[in-house]
Amino acid sequence: MPMDAVEPDTPPPAATDDAPRVINTDDGAKDGLAKCARCGATEISLNVATGNLRCGFCRFEWSTDNAIEAFNLNGDISALAGLLVGSGSSDIVPSTEEILTFKCSACGAEVVIDTNTSTQARCHWCRNTLSMNQQVPNGAVPDMILPFKVEKSTAVEKIAHFVGKRKFFAHPTFRAEFNAENVMGVYLPYMVVDINAHAKLSGQGEHQTRSYTVKVGDSTQQRYDADLYNVAREFDIHVNDLTVESSSDRLDQNTAVNSNNIINTIMPFDVENSVRYDSNYLAGFTSERRDSNLDQLAPLAHTQAEDITRHRVNDTLKFYDRGVRWAAEEVDVRGQRWVSAYLPVWLYSYQQRKSNGKTFLHYVAVNARTGETMGSIPLHQSKLLLVSGIVQLVGTVIGLVLVAVGI
Repeated sequence: MPMDAVEPDTPPPAATDDAPRVINTDDGAKDGLAKCARCGATEISLNVATGNLRCGFCRFEWSTDNAIEAFNLNGDISALAGLLVGSGSSDIVPSTEEILTFKCSACGAEVVIDTNTSTQARCHWCRNTLSMNQQVPNGAVPDMILPFKVEKSTAVEKIAHFVGKRKFFAHPTFRAEFNAENVMGVYLPYMVVDINAHAKLSGQGEHQTRSYTVKVGDSTQQRYDADLYNVAREFDIHVNDLTVESSSDRLDQNTAVNSNNIINTIMPFDVENSVRYDSNYLAGFTSERRDSNLDQLAPLAHTQAEDITRHRVNDTLKFYDRGVRWAAEEVDVRGQRWVSAYLPVWLYSYQQRKSNGKTFLHYVAVNARTGETMGSIPLHQSKLLLVSGIVQLVGTVIGLVLVAVGI
């Protein structure tokens, strides 16, 4: 994620009001029939090759506005003060209906949309597609969406290659059932965060002055002399486009039941290329609805900002070659901006049923923008132990032979 750190000049004023300021990101959005501007058809979907929306009849293509520019999210982070949120990032209202009914403007029929799984539905009478683009407080409509860029065929190849390199140790049931064609395109919910913070760190650092050996009994030991210094650092830190998962299922990092941390390994996403949300980008894909509020996610974002701060300050500590031990760390968040987003992932999942009756979710994920691939597969433990035993035995035999010949 891009970031910069500068020595402070005049700190921005602290926010005087704890209430968040809201960016209305669905201004002008309309529900119902979204028609092609050229022919009026509603068969609209994403052309992955170009990143544009395409009419299924006349093949006309277009795209929605770049979200970063439309919502002025590329403004100076150092000027951020207080809390700024996109309207699609507002707290979820538990009583909000998840099953919504729309009247088809083409034929007058009532069409039901289940926002748990989609924001589109097809009229069962006239076959036109109805879309929901206006935000409702249930997390179903984000501020922006990053379209798929990697074709399904490419994702299938990457998943097959990933699994193929590991098939020798894979469980035989998994090998028999594996079919990379079962990959699914999923939009996962994230919060994209910009943070303006001021950092103060103080502690002690050691600089080595000499190294020598001393004899202790029949052996020698390496010793070091070092000078001890008091170390302090103070600077502004600007974090740009930090991505935080906003699905409670994805936030669950219990490795006993799932391998959710795999998603983190296919980061980052080029969120600067996100566009204003339009449910037509979801056609042909599935999505997860955001179900976590900002107060649940803010501690995660702030912890990551602290980690970024420690990493950023490392460039100034090269003199202390024996390391620095921080006694006090303070990262004061002065301003932050949150917007909700759908980010694209190709997923191959596999539910493993273990001998104790419990299940474990394995999956292989492909970043649908960069092609970065990572995953987990169920292992054949008996084969793994057998190979490990053979390797250990061979190593022992070689060691004995070397000892016998006096090497």
